[in-house]
Amino acid sequence: MRPLTDGTELLVGRDSELSWLVAWIRDVGTGRGHAVLVDGEPGIGKSALVRTACATATDAGCQVYWGAGDELGQALPLLPLLDALRITPAARDPRRVAISKLLRGGAVAGKGADLAARAAEQLIALVDELCQDGPAVLVVDELQWADRTTVAVWSRLARSVRQLPLLLVGVLRPIPRRDDLRSLFRIVGPGERLRLGRLPEPAVLELVAELAGGKPGEDLARLAAGAAGNPLYLTELLDALTRSSCLEVDTAGIAELTGAATPDSLPEAIADRLGFLPEPARGVLRAAALLGVGFSVADLVTVTNTPLADLLPALDDARAAGVLVAAGDDLEFRHPLIRTALYDDMPTAVRVAWHQGAAWALAEANAPVERVARQLLPMVSTTDSRVPVPAWAVRWLLDVATPLIGQAPVVAVALLRRAVRDAPLDDAVTGALACRLADAYFGVGNVAQAERIAGRALDRVRDPDVRVDLYTTVVQCRAMTGRSAEFLVELNEALTQPGLLARHRARLLVLIARTHRYIGEVDTAGRVATEALSELGPVEDRWATGWALHVLSLVAMVRGEWTEALPLFERAMAIVRGDPALIDLTLQLRINQSVTFGALDRYTEAHAAAAQARELADRTGSVVRLSEAQSALGQLLLGAGRWDDALAEVDVVPDDRKDPSVVCCDHGVAAIIHFHRGEAAAARQHLDVAAAYWERIGDRVVESLVRARSLAFEYAGAPERALAVLTAVLAGVDAGEDLLGDAARLATTIGDVRTATEIEARVSALAAGSAVPHLGALALYCRGLLDGDATTLLRAADGYRDAGRPLSRAKALEAAAIAFARAREEDRGSARAAFTHAVDLYAELDAQWDVARLRALFRAFGIRRGPTVKHRQTTHGWDSLTPTEGRIAALVVEGLSNPQIAARLYLSPRTVGTHVSHILNKLGVHSRIDIAREAARHQSASG
Repeated sequence: MRPLTDGTELLVGRDSELSWLVAWIRDVGTGRGHAVLVDGEPGIGKSALVRTACATATDAGCQVYWGAGDELGQALPLLPLLDALRITPAARDPRRVAISKLLRGGAVAGKGADLAARAAEQLIALVDELCQDGPAVLVVDELQWADRTTVAVWSRLARSVRQLPLLLVGVLRPIPRRDDLRSLFRIVGPGERLRLGRLPEPAVLELVAELAGGKPGEDLARLAAGAAGNPLYLTELLDALTRSSCLEVDTAGIAELTGAATPDSLPEAIADRLGFLPEPARGVLRAAALLGVGFSVADLVTVTNTPLADLLPALDDARAAGVLVAAGDDLEFRHPLIRTALYDDMPTAVRVAWHQGAAWALAEANAPVERVARQLLPMVSTTDSRVPVPAWAVRWLLDVATPLIGQAPVVAVALLRRAVRDAPLDDAVTGALACRLADAYFGVGNVAQAERIAGRALDRVRDPDVRVDLYTTVVQCRAMTGRSAEFLVELNEALTQPGLLARHRARLLVLIARTHRYIGEVDTAGRVATEALSELGPVEDRWATGWALHVLSLVAMVRGEWTEALPLFERAMAIVRGDPALIDLTLQLRINQSVTFGALDRYTEAHAAAAQARELADRTGSVVRLSEAQSALGQLLLGAGRWDDALAEVDVVPDDRKDPSVVCCDHGVAAIIHFHRGEAAAARQHLDVAAAYWERIGDRVVESLVRARSLAFEYAGAPERALAVLTAVLAGVDAGEDLLGDAARLATTIGDVRTATEIEARVSALAAGSAVPHLGALALYCRGLLDGDATTLLRAADGYRDAGRPLSRAKALEAAAIAFARAREEDRGSARAAFTHAVDLYAELDAQWDVARLRALFRAFGIRRGPTVKHRQTTHGWDSLTPTEGRIAALVVEGLSNPQIAARLYLSPRTVGTHVSHILNKLGVHSRIDIAREAARHQSASG
């Protein structure tokens, strides 16, 4: 019989499926990626098929990365991808080092940090970088056991394979089939799914002949037919017959049974294989089964506390018996079902005890957090709740709580909950455990339970450091549930407790200031934040100082004191810079600094600050802050008239990964642009998407969405309703400069002099003493509209020109043209000049609705001659590309990757990826190679 000790597997009857995989590998070699799903029952040969294809890929010069899900490890995020992409503390390249450091809490820490989500972002970036080095194949085997974060990363990569020379393969069983796994079958089309069924009879006989070393005789063929075409069952069955000397090949080359009992099932056949191993080898294999389907020899040495030299005989026996095979530098069970048979054969109590011992050994060896947690999980998963958490595990949990909560909050909840239960009520450790458990519940989104646990702990914990940490958790929970004001009394009482140091009092004052800011008491928030800084005096506390300055900067922004906010940002960022626990605060400061620069019409600095925030958020994997940075850029680009770029920026991060207010803002920006361009259907689609999120943000005002909703009524010919949308919002806030300008214009249009007068007075107060160009222009615009003064409106247009706001400038010129046209006949020349200039500006923005509207209006004034306006009419093909898309397409043709293009154009790789997706769709092609072909064809056609 053919031996199975080298890890190779016979592949019979799968020629068609293999040919598809090989063809897709050839495509990847030419730059055209694919996402593929291979599914079928256990033992049907899925992994053997993909391994054979991967051997072809390796021979073709492709990089091959292979990871596998594991039933024991599915509560721990990203393990299959970490294994596949070789993320270890010993890694040397910067991206892998960053991911490893991140997951161990060394890069981004702090309450609420989702390390798994951030690591997922870094893994996606790593795959992009690996594809720069050449075509790649990434396989996730046993995908049905993968955690949800791994499945989410696989899904995102599947959506982007058209941009990468990547063959992404998912191998899974039909069950279990979770909702997230079902969604993969919607992403991967039917043409890229391979379902492996049972081998047909000719293939069964061919496989038996290969395994037995001869053509199967009648009895052997009949026995093989009972294996239901399952290659693993056939392999185990033939191997069991060989071991039992129940198989003989005669001189004619016929393999036949010689009598005796044969295994009746696949598990029985596997047990037969294991039964032939000596007891020492079975003992080592039981320990290996605790570690999973794949394991490192170093971990096996650690958990067995046995020198490698003493383990080698057992490992050699296991490999000779076809139980273990090599997997790179590690070992793995030849099939997951073999490992399952060993694992399930141990009584539950014995398994739990072995797992605890393995966890202790790994913790003592400073193994990564996830590997230790994986061994502790069975202790809390067992139905026997009497199993206590050992004292060493409690100490370990306290040491690693922050990275464990960030990486795997569900696991942290399970372990910490049991540890809190077992700890004595008067134990000083109990308070610290409860604090970490509250953080873990906050991490999984169970805000109510997090607040409940923190509140109970506050009743009995006396350590001021722990108490301040617990208060921080409660403040965050109350802010998320809109109940911040209720906690102010307790926070103020906490300040009177004895034994507080200056840093404790300062931190409590910061929490009070933040709470006042949450509930809109801006003046009080500023006063308390100043008091916190005073309380610290010479004491150094980066957290308290940074957050106090952050509150003060927000207060200045709300008051419209933009210039005063800038030095606060600089002070705060100088203090928090380099502190991993304060990276999220650093990002918030940088994003708000960008908004402030924009409010001051300092667009170059605004773009630079937003780009810095975007780069830091991308590097640390902070998706929430990344989406905020992209949104800030989108708003800046909208105001600056770079509308195509704005649409790309707001489309970078999927909506389900954004804060609801950011979703509303981004779709508002997109809807404004589409309405002005006359693309009403697209605009309304954005409004429909935003509507679901609008209900979730309470009373918060999102100016771009308010503008878009008003514009929808104006587009439909209902200016009264458009004005009502704006005035309803303006009645409750002091901000909304863009809303004020549109409200003044609409009020003048419908003859609502009272509203126009009120707005003009309000704007004049805002602009008084301000040197900000757009505020002065806004005041002139509102005064010019109210008085019908064309000269004042032209001055407003000049102010908007200086501010770098082309849409507002075009509106001011339009209003001036109307004022001229309504005045004396001799002003018709001035009207035509202003009209022409306004139309030119609208045309440069591709604002075709405004162009058409303005031309119709001036025909009514008898001004019929206007400029010929060129604009993009095509929606597909090379001529439909925007200027930015054209530049990116040219760089794709040069062979640059997304990160290289991003560096060249000072964009983010994500933004470049969005542009490349748009280019592919507009050109109707499937890969970057196709873009190059289209470029050559276009160049040839244009001469």
